[in-house]
Amino acid sequence: MTDHPFDRATLDALLFNWLEIGTLADLPAHQGQTPEDWRAVLDLADRISREAFAPAWRASDQVEPQLVDGKVVVEPGTRKAVRAWLDAGLHLAGVPEDEGGMSLPFTVVAGTMAMSMAAHIAASSFPMLSVANTRVIRTFGTPAQIAAFAQPQQEGEALGTMCLSEPAVGSSLGDTTTRALPDGEDDLGPRYRLRGTKMWISSGGQDITPMTVHLVLAKVEQPDGSLIPGSGGLSLFAVPSVLPDGEPNDVAVAGLNHKMGWRGTPNCVMAFGENEGARGWRIGAEGQGLPIMFQMMNEARIGVGIGAAALAWRGYLASRGYASERVQGRPLEDRNHPAPVPLLRHPDVRRMLLAQKAIAEGSLAMCLYAARLVDQEAAGDAEAGRLLGLLTPIVKSWPSEMGLVANHYAIQIHGGYGYTRDFEVEQIYRDNRLNPIHEGTTGIQGIDLLGRKVIFDKTGGIELLMQRIRETEARAEDILPECAAALRTARAAVEQAVDTVRGQNDPAAALANATQFLSATGHLVAGWLLTDLATRPGPLNDGHKVAARYFAGFELPHVQAWLAPVMAQSDLTATLEEDWV
Repeated sequence: MTDHPFDRATLDALLFNWLEIGTLADLPAHQGQTPEDWRAVLDLADRISREAFAPAWRASDQVEPQLVDGKVVVEPGTRKAVRAWLDAGLHLAGVPEDEGGMSLPFTVVAGTMAMSMAAHIAASSFPMLSVANTRVIRTFGTPAQIAAFAQPQQEGEALGTMCLSEPAVGSSLGDTTTRALPDGEDDLGPRYRLRGTKMWISSGGQDITPMTVHLVLAKVEQPDGSLIPGSGGLSLFAVPSVLPDGEPNDVAVAGLNHKMGWRGTPNCVMAFGENEGARGWRIGAEGQGLPIMFQMMNEARIGVGIGAAALAWRGYLASRGYASERVQGRPLEDRNHPAPVPLLRHPDVRRMLLAQKAIAEGSLAMCLYAARLVDQEAAGDAEAGRLLGLLTPIVKSWPSEMGLVANHYAIQIHGGYGYTRDFEVEQIYRDNRLNPIHEGTTGIQGIDLLGRKVIFDKTGGIELLMQRIRETEARAEDILPECAAALRTARAAVEQAVDTVRGQNDPAAALANATQFLSATGHLVAGWLLTDLATRPGPLNDGHKVAARYFAGFELPHVQAWLAPVMAQSDLTATLEEDWV
């Protein structure tokens, strides 16, 4: 197993040198804080990740959560690791100080998440989901709801979930059938009785804390017994597993899903209201469930990207270590060499290692850059908000998809050993395979990017992105001219594709090729950030430059190939007969 599952030196270089997060201390929300304070929190997260999370990672894959007498039992080491994180107060790192937290920049919080996710991504998801759950309640709930449902999570006495999907609904949330019957009003606000089944609920049941607070999307039952069709009928409800009077709510784990990876987090089928009805309290206005939930989902999408980047890093470190130690074959330039040489001497192995390094570094840079935009937007920077809105689907999907490519190379470098459970790279791959699926599949992110963020956008987000890429191109001209040239070509291709899709008469036809546009734009953004990182002054090493050079020469040429069906306005997938597939 990797001695250290994450590259702390690279994380610090990205945060403190490239992103210059020290300037965030000048923002009103973080005044009085110093970079030394943030390093101390990062050190704490690093230590808990190594000492509590990492040792439980393999065991959580072998000892899956169990449903015993209606209660979910989590692997003991994982339970201990999550408790260590909560007891250290790290889940409060980004919570405002007047709400009981540390008020740290989200960029610093992202750094803590990256380390815990590299060490044990399934364990890290418990606090990540709960933090997002709490933020929604604090933003849209009443003071009484905050005290009842958010405060216990902040005190480490509860964890939170997001209950969106259903067995027959998937991502089409407008087809939700879970219903909420009005049941009067009390000190916590409008009360309802919920009935329905939710699917794919991470942490839906657990034995780490005595209570779970579920945020449930459901439709209010109308006087005639009907439900308002479509997503406009969705409302959001806080449904605790334990009621304010201490009695259990009518909420049950009906079953556990057995997953390919990420096994340490229980993934549950949840039954609401099998008896008298699960009591829940509406958060926000009726019919505003989906817009409210999007705050939680967008935060979670950046978290997904961070997790994928972290696992790409872990796989890279594992395969680099293996390639340095494993001897096999003779060097190409000396076939009569007296002894086998380390795998690292072979050019194709170096290619695969460079690919992993570029993907891991590009993914982490992308996620941390987005995290910094979150901090800037919170301080009133409208331009940062425009760019963040554009980049969020890319930040979620590009590290997820390309992280798997990096993990594929990690297995390949290990050869047959990589396909066995004796080495960690096969578990890394399985754990990472979830990231392109949850919190909105890659196809959904593509439609979001090309539709809402490009074709129908009025904010100028894509134009702002291209402007920033041009600035990096100009700076790279004298430092890394080959990167500047490759970046310029890829940028021009994406700009031409934007003009093409905006000029199409049928937006639906353009959206049929949205995933290809997403892949191309994600590659452009990764190439831009790698080049930007490699050309900034500071204590960065030659490894950053070689990663940028690799990406420019080996990866950016793919942009035009991905855009070929977009430019051709291909209607193949939109018009073919269903029985041809």
